[in-house]
Amino acid sequence: MLMEFVDSSVVEQIEIKMIRPSQFAIRDKFQKNDPEFETLVNSIREHGLLQPILIRPLTLGFEIVAGHRRFNACKNLRWRYVPAKIRELTDKQAYEIQLTENIQRKAMDPLEEAEAFRRYIVDFGWGGMTELAKKIGKSEEYVSHHMQLLKLPDDIKERIANRSLNVSQAIEIAQIPQEKQSLIVEHIMNNKLTVRQIRELKSVLHDDGNGADDMACVASPRARGPIIAKKTYLTLKIALNRLDNLINEVHNTVEPDQRAEIIGFLMGVRLKVHSLIDDSIRFKNNSMKK
Repeated sequence: MLMEFVDSSVVEQIEIKMIRPSQFAIRDKFQKNDPEFETLVNSIREHGLLQPILIRPLTLGFEIVAGHRRFNACKNLRWRYVPAKIRELTDKQAYEIQLTENIQRKAMDPLEEAEAFRRYIVDFGWGGMTELAKKIGKSEEYVSHHMQLLKLPDDIKERIANRSLNVSQAIEIAQIPQEKQSLIVEHIMNNKLTVRQIRELKSVLHDDGNGADDMACVASPRARGPIIAKKTYLTLKIALNRLDNLINEVHNTVEPDQRAEIIGFLMGVRLKVHSLIDDSIRFKNNSMKK
């Protein structure tokens, strides 16, 4: 017979000065001028604190486990006491509760999540990706992919933080060699590439193998010609890849009596694109010599 979980916590009015923030705080960013925080303050002022904060007892006083924003809102209202649920928890349990709450509330950006995962696994050594994924209700792939974001250079991380680059795009970038990341992110931003298009571009870069040429182009501020030539080459390679996908699609979906004409047309286009690729390679090589 399975035993049911028994919540042994109690709810008490605890003096605010006896409560301190968590030593394992998941989020470092807290701004009192945040409009959402002001809305929370006004809601608590009008309706009271509908959900007590969660705290755990320490040798001296208590530590917040969940409800930092609610606690700060009550403090902002100059409350002396705050309703709190008190529960005995280990450091690991307290961290897991904080992390799960913030993920469910979507309160963290992707880099904050990644850093929280890294601390759990690497700094504190509380478990691997599999265990952490189970604790927070996410897949192991989700945890692994987010942690890869931490390996990205600072300029790309900044784009993630200001939301000019979404997490799906960033994860794709994190999976290519570092020497090509800065070049590819510029191409993605300028051309507004989807995740599928980024994967096609990655395939092209893998086949091309000209990372050294790319870095030479980026290194010289005067060498815009080679950069444009490289972008042209990549764009044409992507177009060739898509044409091949279309040809395969025709083979699988079009009736035989129409198939020959369509494939003939696509093969003609493919031949022209191939010729343009050859031209772009020649132009790129000439530009690199100048």
